Amino acid sequence: MFGLIGHLTSLEHAQAVARDLGYPEYADQGLDFWCSAPPQIVDHIKVTSATGQVIEGKYVESCFLPEMLATRRIKAATRKVINAMAHAQKHGINITALGGFSSIIFENFNLSQIQQVRDVTLDFARFTTGNTHTAYIICRQVEQASKQVGIHLSEATVAVCGATGDIGSAVCRWLNGRADVKELLLIARDQERLQNLQAELGRGKIMALEEALPEADIIVWVASMPKGVEIDPTTLKQPCLLIDGGYPKNLGTKIQHPGVHVLNGGIVEHSLDIDWKIMNIVNMDVPARQLFACFAESMLLEFEKLYTNFSWGRNQITLEKMDLIGQVSLKHGFRPLLMEG
Repeated sequence: MFGLIGHLTSLEHAQAVARDLGYPEYADQGLDFWCSAPPQIVDHIKVTSATGQVIEGKYVESCFLPEMLATRRIKAATRKVINAMAHAQKHGINITALGGFSSIIFENFNLSQIQQVRDVTLDFARFTTGNTHTAYIICRQVEQASKQVGIHLSEATVAVCGATGDIGSAVCRWLNGRADVKELLLIARDQERLQNLQAELGRGKIMALEEALPEADIIVWVASMPKGVEIDPTTLKQPCLLIDGGYPKNLGTKIQHPGVHVLNGGIVEHSLDIDWKIMNIVNMDVPARQLFACFAESMLLEFEKLYTNFSWGRNQITLEKMDLIGQVSLKHGFRPLLMEG
């Protein structure tokens, strides 16, 4: 059995979803209540592979909200992730994906040092961040969607915002080693990590965000949006392909301009309907077929009986692992979300 650990995008979103899912006691509560709310299994899932194989899973709502980080309730945020992992393990789930902020919190706050959660000793081999599949899908979106909008990779400048993160660095490795990209622009806050990545790749220009964006034919956004930063679409090239790999996905509503094509990054479509209700509440366009690639990774590992933390730690994603998860993804009927029409 596979598991998915997720969270909602805001307090307002959480209150609305609690009402829809039949948890009225959660629906009118403020942030303090959510800080103490325990994890809940709120969905039972059945997935059929293109091969005909059927697996089952559970969705664990962690009750983490992004406001907990914004209001410095760091202890509450870290507790949410660890408690959700313990909850998944207690329910006998073989492999669980840490979705959204869950994996970021786990990495940034070194939660691997906390192995004992009450009566549960966490077995980290039962968990995956799903970042390898996410990075693979974003790279395939770059390759396939660029053709849709008339951009040739061999002549394209690609800017990666969040280049030193786990997903961003993997995307850079792919673009450097698998795709014939003319120019690579590296954008991140940590200059030392940027220089190390540039040395590893043997190429790439380190640039500030405001300088890089007007030069890019393709922008891969896999960073959180800094407060106060606005992207002026009139300064971008036309055509420009902008792949929004963040969470929550909001660049499509912020940037609406002729010639600027925004694609939700790291989203896959399954070839068959998935029996679940959880994707309805995270606003997927086709909730029976579309899902986050990180969630799909735990499904793929369950299909293949690969009960291991396939994606784990920072900057551990290799091209070989991306190739492997990509082959398995195609085998079981997943494909990257592309532009409509």
